Amino acid sequence: MAVESTLELENDYGRTKSDANLFESEGQTMEDNDETKGKVIESVEMAFRDTMIPSWKGQLTIRAFVVSAILGVMFSFIVMKLSLTTGIIPSLNVSAGLLGFFFVKTWTKALEQCGMLKHPFTRQENTVIQTCVVATSGIAFSGGFGSYLFGMSDMIASQSSDSDSPTLNMNIKNPSLGWIIGFLFIVSFIGLFSVVPLRKIMIIDFKLIYPSGTATAHLINSFHTPQGAKLAKQQVSALGKFFSLSFLWSFFQWFFVSNEDDCGFQNFPTFGLKAYQQKFYFDFSTMYVGVGMICPYLINVSLLLGAILSWGIMWPLIETQEGHWYKDGLGQGSFHGIQGYRVFLAIAIILGDGLYNFVKVVGKTGIGLYDQLKNKESINVLPVATDGATQDGLHITSFDEQRRIQVFMKDRIATWLAVGGYMAIAAVATITLPHIFGPLEWYYVVVIYLFAPALAFCNAYGCGLTDWSLASTYGKLAIFVIGAWAGKSQGGVLAGLAACGVMMNIVSTASDLMTDFKTGYLTLASPRSMFVSQVIGTAMGCVIAPCVFWVFYSAFPNLGKQGSEYPAPYAIVYRNLAILGVEGFGSLPKHCLSLCYAFFAAAILINVARDTTPKKWARFIPIPMAMAIPFYIGTSFAIDMCVGSLILFIWEKRDQRKADAFGPAVASGLICGEGIWSVPKSILALAKVSPPICMKFLSRRTNLKVDDFLSTLSR
Repeated sequence: MAVESTLELENDYGRTKSDANLFESEGQTMEDNDETKGKVIESVEMAFRDTMIPSWKGQLTIRAFVVSAILGVMFSFIVMKLSLTTGIIPSLNVSAGLLGFFFVKTWTKALEQCGMLKHPFTRQENTVIQTCVVATSGIAFSGGFGSYLFGMSDMIASQSSDSDSPTLNMNIKNPSLGWIIGFLFIVSFIGLFSVVPLRKIMIIDFKLIYPSGTATAHLINSFHTPQGAKLAKQQVSALGKFFSLSFLWSFFQWFFVSNEDDCGFQNFPTFGLKAYQQKFYFDFSTMYVGVGMICPYLINVSLLLGAILSWGIMWPLIETQEGHWYKDGLGQGSFHGIQGYRVFLAIAIILGDGLYNFVKVVGKTGIGLYDQLKNKESINVLPVATDGATQDGLHITSFDEQRRIQVFMKDRIATWLAVGGYMAIAAVATITLPHIFGPLEWYYVVVIYLFAPALAFCNAYGCGLTDWSLASTYGKLAIFVIGAWAGKSQGGVLAGLAACGVMMNIVSTASDLMTDFKTGYLTLASPRSMFVSQVIGTAMGCVIAPCVFWVFYSAFPNLGKQGSEYPAPYAIVYRNLAILGVEGFGSLPKHCLSLCYAFFAAAILINVARDTTPKKWARFIPIPMAMAIPFYIGTSFAIDMCVGSLILFIWEKRDQRKADAFGPAVASGLICGEGIWSVPKSILALAKVSPPICMKFLSRRTNLKVDDFLSTLSR
């Protein structure tokens, strides 16, 4: 959902293992699953036929939003930490669903024992919590704190290829809590209004799958059956145990990191000092072990292959050309030296992969729309949901479908509200955004909002077909178009990054909302309650996410510095994309452009091979986007994630059913434990409390020199 449904590697590549397992546990399958055709599928709604469905207002309870706010803060810290370290964000839907169920179930049980329970906990209320939590924490990603927004700062600019540009000052805007909150409130809601009139078309007429939304609905439905509630209790227990383990381990590690750049377990030379110098080591991060357990095996293997290709082969070879391809003594962080190759080759792969998937998904969207409209002989244009009636000739095949359509069409959202809301927010944004970002002229904003509804529809439709959100790809498109339009001398870098934020928020929230509608459709939650929950969750996120970022920004002075604990790697990438759009390729090191062309083409060819090769072989072809990430970040997180994959693989071999049932919960506990540790860690940093020990590892020769030096001091 708001975290790009599955794994944010600038795109999505299928469902995570946890989402896939949810389909298997529900008793229903997707319509296109050839293996299950002809089998009897049990009715979900028959199991709930005697359960009263609350009104849409009854689904929006105070306890639901209190729990959502608590979980929203928790997940915002987790997403923020992931964004500022690697930018890899797994699906947190399972965690949100489990914890939401656990908190409210505990709440209602306590009230019931006291004889004060007035309203039972329903799956519709559970869906409202799920939607609100993911909308809230999603702003921590779509707000650009680890990408376009932080890319505007002087910290990132000083490490970018325009660090010595005479126009640098007009392309910098440092973070401030006030303008960030205002910016997010302006741009985060308009996407919600852009696709509301098409909800019936997407969900009922086109029957789009929205795999993540469907998986989430099956999870919630299963919680509210007797067997599912028992399993959910066991899953929450497993999540709690590994949450405690991860939190305590992170707390223990803190004592050994008095100098965050090169001390502690996160700098343990697992494979030797030579490998450590090339960033090959296991850094004992339980968070990324958990991420590895959630992400598909192919993602993790692709990351490791990219790490070996870059840090194991390419960078050592290019460094031998120092003095020939680039000047001596520039240092590891110079974009005119080795850092230029690291970042721009990664950008070339990201652009190649993004372009291919953009064309692919838009092509699928066009073909799908053509087929859908061709089969509706009585319709010449896309209809909109203007009333509660179902379309003539709609073929209802089951009791479940009858029940769901009846509930889904009962509470309509007025089309005038959606159109009026979009136009009003667009007008406000056109007036206010140029005051926040000087180089972003009002007519740039008008052009963005003219094209945005079509792009939002394409993204929502494509997400329904493939579960891939191309929000970041549309954002990059805005960077190049608006940045080039503004020009180098008119603050084109800042204008491009701001335009990226506007576009990403529109198309991302549009696909998120439609995914929520699918979840609500399958759990009999009202579209109105889904829409209101998304709006409230987004509003909470517009306040919570900036405040969480400000905690990190205030507590860690080196935030965004390459090699620090929080390097914000995508901020560097997005800023340099904006620079490329404005300045072209003139400042790249020697042969860097030729290598970029080669890797751009390679990314496209690998994707073509993945889509044309038979499935039994395609599953062994790596994913270019995943391979690109270690190019400039390093390899330790890839090793962590592969360790997570190895743990899950062994678990599945020993006990497949237990691994399927408890693997996502264990992984979520590992992720949440280290993520929540960042809260007390930030508080300690703000209070100027430093760890007492620096644990470092030296070679034998260096250690002898240190011992000799220390012995002279003791004389």
